[in-house]
Amino acid sequence: MNVSYEWLRAFVPFDESAVRLRELITAHTATVDELVALREDLASIVIARVVEEAAHPNSDHLHVTKVDAGTGTLLDVVCGAPNVTAGKLYPFAMTGTVLPGGLKIQKRKIRGAISDGMLCSARELALGEEQDGIMELSVDVAPGTPFLSALPIGDVRLVIDVGANRPDLLSHLGVAREVAAITKKPFALPAIDGLNAVVPPAVTDEKTAKAGSVEVRVEDTDLVRRFMGVVIRGATIGPSPAWLVSRLESIGSRSINNVVDASNYVLHELGQPTHAFDLAKLEGSRVVVRRARAGERITTLDGTERTLRDNMIVIADAVRPQAVAGVMGGRDSEVTEFTTDIFLEVANFNPVRIRDARRALGLSSDASYRYERGVDLEIGPRALERVAQLIVLLAGGAIDGAPIDLAYDRPPATTVTLRPRRVATLLGETLGTDEIASFVASIGFDVDRANDDLRVTVPSWRGDVTSEVDLIEEVARLHGYDSFPVEIRPFRPGTTGDDPQWITSKAVREALVGAGLLEARPMPFVAGGEGFVHLSNPLSENEAYLRREILDSLARRAEYNLARMQGNVRLFEIGSIWIPRDGALPHEELRVAALVMGRRQPPHFTDPKSPDFEAWIAYDQWDAKALAQSTAEAAYPAARVTLRAAESKSESESASEGTLWDVLVDDVVTGSVRRVALDAPVWAATAYGVELSLGVLDSSQVAPPGEPAHRPFERPVPSVSRFVAVPSTPASEFDLALLVPDGVRGEQVEEVVRRVSGKLLERVELFDRYVGQGVEPGHRSLAWRLTFRHAERTLRDREIEARRTDILKALADELNVRQRSN
Repeated sequence: MNVSYEWLRAFVPFDESAVRLRELITAHTATVDELVALREDLASIVIARVVEEAAHPNSDHLHVTKVDAGTGTLLDVVCGAPNVTAGKLYPFAMTGTVLPGGLKIQKRKIRGAISDGMLCSARELALGEEQDGIMELSVDVAPGTPFLSALPIGDVRLVIDVGANRPDLLSHLGVAREVAAITKKPFALPAIDGLNAVVPPAVTDEKTAKAGSVEVRVEDTDLVRRFMGVVIRGATIGPSPAWLVSRLESIGSRSINNVVDASNYVLHELGQPTHAFDLAKLEGSRVVVRRARAGERITTLDGTERTLRDNMIVIADAVRPQAVAGVMGGRDSEVTEFTTDIFLEVANFNPVRIRDARRALGLSSDASYRYERGVDLEIGPRALERVAQLIVLLAGGAIDGAPIDLAYDRPPATTVTLRPRRVATLLGETLGTDEIASFVASIGFDVDRANDDLRVTVPSWRGDVTSEVDLIEEVARLHGYDSFPVEIRPFRPGTTGDDPQWITSKAVREALVGAGLLEARPMPFVAGGEGFVHLSNPLSENEAYLRREILDSLARRAEYNLARMQGNVRLFEIGSIWIPRDGALPHEELRVAALVMGRRQPPHFTDPKSPDFEAWIAYDQWDAKALAQSTAEAAYPAARVTLRAAESKSESESASEGTLWDVLVDDVVTGSVRRVALDAPVWAATAYGVELSLGVLDSSQVAPPGEPAHRPFERPVPSVSRFVAVPSTPASEFDLALLVPDGVRGEQVEEVVRRVSGKLLERVELFDRYVGQGVEPGHRSLAWRLTFRHAERTLRDREIEARRTDILKALADELNVRQRSN
């Protein structure tokens, strides 16, 4: 929503600067994304005083002057304007300034006299067409004052991010109401000189009535919540006055003609779309609000011929559609320079139908944007009177008969009880009843006392407020979120626990981040094909399917990095995959996937510069296996996790592709570890992927339509982490180089080591693997580093040696693993 700073000041007499106003609106109402200075091209223009003036010695029409521009030195300036006078103030462009038309001011000689700058006319500053003289100023400021600071010329546009629940902020009226509440200033509709045309009371009916000589009929009241209209005759179409053109330009809109500009002005002022029809082009002097007939065609104001569907609303005459209701008017009945009689429409259409029509036609407008979100049902009469009076003021003519008001059924007002004690409970701060009432009343709510509570009537423009907690949110934001205390206070945990899959995802995320991986959140769309879920409305035709595996998405991210010479990739994602099912919604599953390639850790200046080291530090399939093991244990802490070597899926599958291990959770295959095929350059390392299921996402209804949703919930057992002090005693380390038979897994050796070592074992790290000369056939050499520590004393050598002896004996007896001696 584009909002003009000066337009807001016409509503509310606040003193805050545009920057301060942005801060206030963002803190209390909605985020202001941007401030746009509309006359930034005049930022370098200053106010200057002509100190001396004399005729140019070599010219009959030029003047030589000495100018005080606040620099401390008088500047010589040659001026050709007849109205230059000593002692007067004028806009001044110093040497180097670029004027709005692109002219750069330079110091030069004019007929032998030095000119160091330029005194400017209104035309040269793009402030008007007057060029007979320079722009004399009647302001009380010192020379050197910026021109934009001295005169209210430079409006500022505020770009506000309005949420879908606050359509009342899609107008200057709505934003001004908020500004008035924040600044505690009064606000009122801006007065316009000469706006005094009398609009008679409207004729009301359910479906049909006459506005002047025009018969208006609403065929189906489900299409429109209110339809108003009035006839204006004898108008003269022409350009709009400067003040109106300026208002529209300040919000990024262009001037068309006085009648259309009046309609657009009220749209942005009050938030109510209106439309003017050329009455002479309406067949049969009839206006009909009806459903479009399938196949009907209309050329809209943008010059495009469009085919209509039977679920769209049209405003038609006796023969054909003249506008797509709530979206855009038709070319055949637009107001032109030849128009004299006008039918002015002010309506409130069904938001769902407007949204459907806009999407089907691929056509969006300021009107449809507001109708889709909901226009205030009660603003119609005010908007009709405002537009009609503006048209009569700007284009002349007279109102013909009484307006009509059809299909309007006033909805009952929403009344909510607001308890101050509940406000204190939710906000953690006690506010007085009078203060609470003043906050709510300041934004247009009616407030009555009911003993210790407040009875609040919600205004028509705040359909988002339906319950007490909504009102408490209004109190909180008007009080100011930054006004609440920052200390931690006692609180009561909620009765609704976290979803088990969210808890699992959190544990997995923390484990992977702790392992040095980075989380990615790509879109779940892939090229796909047979066996994939096809999207009916894809963002891109070359990615029109939902993925079956998360590793597909991570592989594309890895290729993106490789294309930018980044070969060290450590990514993971927690997200959904979809598998199609006949006659039912797709099977949706929550999964975690990780892709690693390149170095296990970032480069460091202490790293050896050798190919052997680079090969040793690179991710391999065993790193991927360990990553799968730790991820599965984080996801299923109470289950037994094992990894089973997977067989090739087909004889044709190459050795560089396919599954390496299946991840089993309580003997059920839940995931896999595999090499990932990439479109990669020759220097890229092998990529390894892990993908693990975290559970199926239920797509069935949680409750019958219209009933509260309830899912069975079992509060998870809380995990308690015990505090362990930082060790203050030295650690004792020793290495074990072992000959391990090929049939014995490394994890089996580690299990025995941990069991025999007891509680004093702090860490076990596998740091070397060797096969070759000196190692018996059928065996491999694996080396572990064991770290022991006692929390209270230094371990003795004999204690360490005893544990070494016990470990070696247990390994020999249970696994036939012996210490390597050479």
